[in-house]
Amino acid sequence: MSDVVGLVLPFFGLIILGYVVARITRQPVEALGWMNTFIIYVALPALFFQLLAKTPFERLTEWKFIFGSVFSTYIIFSLMFVGSVIMSRGEIASSTIKGLAAAYGNIGYMGAGLALLAFGQEAAVPVALIFCFENILHFAIAPMMMALSGDEKSSPLQLFSQVARKILLHPFIIATAVGVFAAYMQFQPPVPVERLLAYLSSAAAPCALFAMGVTLALRPLKRIPSELVPIAMLKLVLHPLICYVALSWVGNFSETWIFSAVLLAALPTATNVFVIAQQYHVWVERASASVLLTTCMSIATVTGLLWLIKSGTLPPDLFP
Repeated sequence: MSDVVGLVLPFFGLIILGYVVARITRQPVEALGWMNTFIIYVALPALFFQLLAKTPFERLTEWKFIFGSVFSTYIIFSLMFVGSVIMSRGEIASSTIKGLAAAYGNIGYMGAGLALLAFGQEAAVPVALIFCFENILHFAIAPMMMALSGDEKSSPLQLFSQVARKILLHPFIIATAVGVFAAYMQFQPPVPVERLLAYLSSAAAPCALFAMGVTLALRPLKRIPSELVPIAMLKLVLHPLICYVALSWVGNFSETWIFSAVLLAALPTATNVFVIAQQYHVWVERASASVLLTTCMSIATVTGLLWLIKSGTLPPDLFP
């Protein structure tokens, strides 16, 4: 257990440091802008490119793995969305945000850093594949569901254009695509470029986690709405369980790939859910609360999951 605590303490410690520093210094939320820009447009793309470019190309086309992980995410989204629509008597917009809060994990800021720390460099490929394909669907589903709710006034052509731009121009997805192409071409950057990428990659996880702590501090939790209980249970418990069963069922993957996917499924609600809620002016305060609550709870649940994995209690395949 001490090994697991030693693994997660620096990781969650960075989030706590960001939270504490933000509460002490009382900087405005705008002060976080350039750090977020560095993380999203420079550091994390460099990390994804560097790791993917060094991976044999044939390992980047595991379609069964992609299907299993994405399928589990959208089972969770559907459960929360349908339940919310029934309870709210047809409210699609807020149900979409609730569904995303239950299914859309913090795989960008937290996923890469924690998976690499827990499982080593081999975790880079499954993390990048999950990130790329899940985000393509996340970027598409929010505007489409808002259009169905009647809150989105764009024409079908404008809607398609907005979704395509979000997918094609997202820096993480661009970096993933370029990294896959570099792996296919077996391209190796010049030594100075490689060193620059290494510097940027090493900064990605610490900066992202610190910024996440700052973000949580700037959005204090005033109360816990009743909807957050099923969201937290779906996100932190049922999502990794379904992912584990689905991947064990659809194929025989390596231990690192299975556990990397399960770990990403167990991560708390992504801060992007709050951003999407703000964009459409739907369920904004509660979206913020879901990020904070699931992040705090994940300290216990993620630590417990890693203990199950590291102790050998959780087998790497349910159906060997």
